[in-house]
Order: sequence, then structure tokens, then C-alpha cells
Amino acid sequence: MTTPSAPLAPTPGQTVGPFFHYALPYPGDRDLVPQGSPGSVRLHGTVHDGAGAPVPDALVEIWQAGPDGRVVQEHGSLRRDGFTFTGFGRASTTRAGHYDFSTLLPGPTDPGAAPFFAVTVFARGLLHRLFTRAYLPADAPGASAEALAADRLLASVEESRRTTLVATTDAPTPASAASGVLGLRFDIHLQGGSETVFLAYPGH
Repeated sequence: MTTPSAPLAPTPGQTVGPFFHYALPYPGDRDLVPQGSPGSVRLHGTVHDGAGAPVPDALVEIWQAGPDGRVVQEHGSLRRDGFTFTGFGRASTTRAGHYDFSTLLPGPTDPGAAPFFAVTVFARGLLHRLFTRAYLPADAPGASAEALAADRLLASVEESRRTTLVATTDAPTPASAASGVLGLRFDIHLQGGSETVFLAYPGH
């Protein structure tokens, strides 16, 4: 085998989809904790394309710290046992482009830091997955306006676009009040005037 004299140019990744609904979902993928269990919250939203239409065959993944702010390193994401919290979940969108997770509120990974979910989006036509964050809104337990204002990543984003990185708290309903489950909405716009801020990581 010979070693090339010059670095090889990277080739495009293979487009992802539309096979998500056949190959990647698995039982319990979106339930990081059982739905309706004590302390559980519902993170949900809609994935939109550049024209604002819902994307019916997208796949959303989340990674998060536990409520204590510790980065979880437990096994069991692909085979849920009903009690081990692994900090990872995967949800495919419905025909209406909607996804949802049953999970726990992430805690700040450092004192005074803004808690967030790390989010990855796969969709038809994307050559690579997209990365973003869903920060807890200031009115969510464990979050604050001060922590959001001090967050370095948010501060690096144009002020008018920072809201695309912050979830919103669902308005209370009789059903949510009865269950005690907090709802957080995080809509994702792949393109267009409301495009979500996506992140790039070195070497990716």
C-alpha cells in the first residue's frame, strides 16, 4: 500500500433517509424514562423544512445530563429496562412532522450554567446530521434568565436568532395539570427565515 503524497480531499457523506421508520426506531427509543413517571417531562416539537412544511420522515436524537448535572454514562439506551436513565433518546417524526420524548430535566453541568439538551437531526436530503441545542427556558425548574444571558454559546449567536435555541414551556392544560408532567416545546426549522441555529464541531 502506498501513502499519498498529499492529503486526500473528503468526499460527501451519503444522504440520510428515507429509511428511518424501517431501520432505526426501536421499542422505548423516545422514552428515557417511562411516560408519566415522577419527575418526567415531555420534550416535543415539529421539524419544518425551508418552506415551513412539516418533515414526516426526520429523526431527532437527544443527549443530556441528568438532573444533578452529571453527564450520564450508563448502558441501556437500546434496551430500556424501565428505570435506568441513560441520557440518550431517539424519536422519529410523525406524518405531521412531530416528535416527542419522555425524559428528565437536565441539570447544569457547571455551577450557574444554563441547562440544555444536545440535539441531532437527520432528514431526507441531508448529507450529514445537524447539531443544535435546546436550552431550558428561564421559567423551567433549574433554569434562569441570568444563566441564559451568561451562556457563551448563546452570547456568540446573533441576538435575533437566540430564541431558536431555547425551548418554550407549554401552556398548562387540565391533562398536564392532572399528570404533573411539564411540557417543553422545541420546534426545529431546517431552513428559511426561522432557521434554527445549527452548530459545527471541529473535525466534523
